Amino acid sequence: MAGIYIHIPFCKKACYYCNFHFSTTLHLMEDMAAAIAAEAILQKQYLSETVNTIYFGGGTPSLIGIKNLALIIDTLHQNYNIANAIECTLEANPDDITAENIEAWKALGINRLSIGIQSFKDDDLIWMNRAHDSKQAIDCIAIAKANGIANLSIDLIYGTPILSDAVWLQNINTAMQLGIQHLSCYALTVEPNTALEKMILQKKKAPVDANKAAAQMELLMQVAPKYNLTHYEISNLALPGFMSQHNSAYWQGASYLGLGPSAHSYNGNTRQWNVANNVLYIQSLKNNLIPFEIEQLTTKNRYNEYLMTSIRTIEGVNLTKLFAIINTEKTFTSQIEKYINKNLAVLSNNYFYLTQQGKLTADGIAADLFV
Repeated sequence: MAGIYIHIPFCKKACYYCNFHFSTTLHLMEDMAAAIAAEAILQKQYLSETVNTIYFGGGTPSLIGIKNLALIIDTLHQNYNIANAIECTLEANPDDITAENIEAWKALGINRLSIGIQSFKDDDLIWMNRAHDSKQAIDCIAIAKANGIANLSIDLIYGTPILSDAVWLQNINTAMQLGIQHLSCYALTVEPNTALEKMILQKKKAPVDANKAAAQMELLMQVAPKYNLTHYEISNLALPGFMSQHNSAYWQGASYLGLGPSAHSYNGNTRQWNVANNVLYIQSLKNNLIPFEIEQLTTKNRYNEYLMTSIRTIEGVNLTKLFAIINTEKTFTSQIEKYINKNLAVLSNNYFYLTQQGKLTADGIAADLFV
């Protein structure tokens, strides 16, 4: 099982909190699509396995246009062994979701939308500098469902200084009442070199409160069973049958190819990443060169990466798989005892996984267990 990720680095507006690679200069979209298609052809030997998932992320992939999406998808089908029952996800903003676009996306094989809602409240959307409003947030879901997209995921952000617990619960309830099958819920993080960091330093926005974010995550975990949501990864919840196949494969250590500027690729032994510069990326591909750096993964890298990703999932860490990378059984068993005794984790049937309380400090626990 393998996946392909395509990074589309364009957005209408710059959200204050975002540190992903993107540009609000949109005139290079056609050149970018051609460059991504060229990279796909040059990289066609990277994946020997059947491709089971394709994921368009960004940026805002729904901006790039049907013609450009068609070029990329056609190129993938011509050069890779694509599974018939593929999960093909497009990240989309609410203001790009129209009946016409959905029909075109479906014709290209896109069968899952990941919509950047973030909040159903205008105050929150203005605070984040989002391009849509609350009405579009609600209407786009109805449009998607009415036009035959049966697999919908939305992003929601919690932990912002202006988000009350009551409004956070309203956001979750609204999503589920609208028939959403998958939630990706992220605590607001102040990333370096973002507009949000600058505004907080200038005291134009209030700082983020980690305790508030933790409390709102606990609220999310408490309400999830009411809607039959499985909290299958720290930031992801789904109804039965709607877990993200693409992201789940990441967390299980499957190979994936990343196309586009700043995209990462992984084959189990190496990791490589493309340059995060649109013009340089496009110019390089015009010369049939892929501008990337590569890292040979050590056993320590592989051990820590598997631990870091798997500990965030509902299945937890498969100790047979972990110890096959480096045999740390004796020290690992000793290290995890303190987390088990504090009811932060459980060891059962050769799997080590976190309790609800443990999920609040998942990254810290993982870091403590690194070799």
